[in-house]
Amino acid sequence: MNFRTLIFLTSLTACQVVSAQSPATFGRFVPERKDDFAWENDLIAFRTYGPALRTGSEDSGVDCWLKRVPYLIIDKWYAGQLKGQSYHEDRGEGYDPYHVGGSRGCGGTALWVKDNLLTSDTFNTWKILEQTPAKTSFELNYEYPATGGLAPIREAKHITIEPGKRFFRSESTFTRDGKPVADLPVAIGVTTHDGKATPTLSPENRWISCWEKIEDLADNGLGTGVILAPGFPIETKSVAGPGKDQGHALILTRTDASGRVVCYPGYGWQRAGAIKSPADWTEELTSFSKNLKTP
Repeated sequence: MNFRTLIFLTSLTACQVVSAQSPATFGRFVPERKDDFAWENDLIAFRTYGPALRTGSEDSGVDCWLKRVPYLIIDKWYAGQLKGQSYHEDRGEGYDPYHVGGSRGCGGTALWVKDNLLTSDTFNTWKILEQTPAKTSFELNYEYPATGGLAPIREAKHITIEPGKRFFRSESTFTRDGKPVADLPVAIGVTTHDGKATPTLSPENRWISCWEKIEDLADNGLGTGVILAPGFPIETKSVAGPGKDQGHALILTRTDASGRVVCYPGYGWQRAGAIKSPADWTEELTSFSKNLKTP
């Protein structure tokens, strides 16, 4: 496979460039595609949206890139897109058929204000903290609209992805005027794609999920979900919403004394082979959740 790996870094003390054929981890800022930030391991891949899309419908939702190969695909797919090979078409490695728009996508966060989602816009800044085959870790920074004459709330989202896991770790710290905001109501969502996906709520196992047939194809099932880390209060809720991208399965929780919330978003795609049914996905979520420790 001949293509150039591009890595854009800030505040990075060490970086190891890995082969696109190696099961590993990877993440980078993608200025050539309207400021995306994308990350992956051998099982899953994701992206979220940056400053160049601030005037569009996208905000802080998380997009699933469905992959079914163990090697790294982010750079290849972006390079192909620039050459006219759309990553919205599956050529055997996977593709991006997952719609996010203004939804939470798979694991996007929001404030929960008067029984409604208050979302931030796209991320403002980014920083890679660690990048090795064993772990990629980075930070994205968001700002919420100021309300009630108070200073805006800022969210520093620290994402870590490791090989062999269908879930990445997402730790958000919420601050106002540089100080942690404790006991802040926070929602973490998974889109139902306006009712096309079937939501499942499992507060006893600390997760929410959706199962859907992508493009209404029988062999194209997708399970998405989020697990809330132990130690945080949990309530689950399914909302339909009257407008586009408003239907979600939601985890409702509150920040701890340090202003933190920790969760684990992820997906299982039928065409990748391991997760073939809603029952498989439920088992995967519950098994991962039971092995988590209080952060």
